[in-house]
Amino acid sequence: MSALDTSALERTRRRTQVSMGLAVIALAIVVYGQILYYMVLHWKIVPDYSHGFLVAPLAIFFAWERRRDLAHAPLDGSWLGVAPLALGAAALAIGRLGVELTAMRVGFVLTLIGLVLLLFGREIFRILAFPLFFLFLMVPLPQSLVNVIAFPLQLIAARAAVDALHVLNVPALVEGNIIHLANAQLFVAEACSGLRSLMALLTLGVVFAKFFRQDNIERLVLIASTIPIAIFVNAIRVALTGILTHHYGHDAATGFIHEFQGVITFAVAFLLLLVEAGLIGLIRGPTEPRQLVRGTA
Repeated sequence: MSALDTSALERTRRRTQVSMGLAVIALAIVVYGQILYYMVLHWKIVPDYSHGFLVAPLAIFFAWERRRDLAHAPLDGSWLGVAPLALGAAALAIGRLGVELTAMRVGFVLTLIGLVLLLFGREIFRILAFPLFFLFLMVPLPQSLVNVIAFPLQLIAARAAVDALHVLNVPALVEGNIIHLANAQLFVAEACSGLRSLMALLTLGVVFAKFFRQDNIERLVLIASTIPIAIFVNAIRVALTGILTHHYGHDAATGFIHEFQGVITFAVAFLLLLVEAGLIGLIRGPTEPRQLVRGTA
């Protein structure tokens, strides 16, 4: 058999293996179809997780930009994929038995990770590791964990807002998550805890760090900084609500105005992230452009 025939046979074998692997992954998506459907409904109903609509398209884009690396990577399925597959199956079973949606949704991502590793091998998995793990950001947190996180954030936002109001000579008193003004009371509800901006900014921070910083330390710093930035801008939003309420009454800080404040404060958070990235670049020096060469992740 000539070298040309061997090469053609190898390409055919590779296409067949890829097609079969993608068919198995498509079957897994069908199996998890109902779980994914209700997760999308969760994104639609709960504003805190509306960023979930962006996660899957971004993950697909991250995989697509690695297409040259994927085309040259060897296909050698690894039995290491059995471990995440087993974890995914266990998460699905536990979720079914305990009606725990988060476990089933996490099980889907673990199943994808396991299938890629099992069917395509370690090199393909290494190339696709970031987009695969990025999918975890689309999974809403369990409500029990939200309750634990949200209330401390409400307290932090209320106290920081009152401190800001005092600086501006606006009389205010805080009791837990209730801010007492001269002419009204503001209740810092769970929706105003900053969890929404925290989840969205965390996702944005991961994307931003991936595209604009190449050093892993810089990436970790950027991603970690999204937490204090989100808390800070949310405190500004609550303080601004207090100022509007103090000067113009409660109606001036509700409805469209309140929602518009959320857009403005998120823009401020993104600006702070840009400034931080610029400062990191000045301190650590310029980042070399990412090269799309074979073998890079």
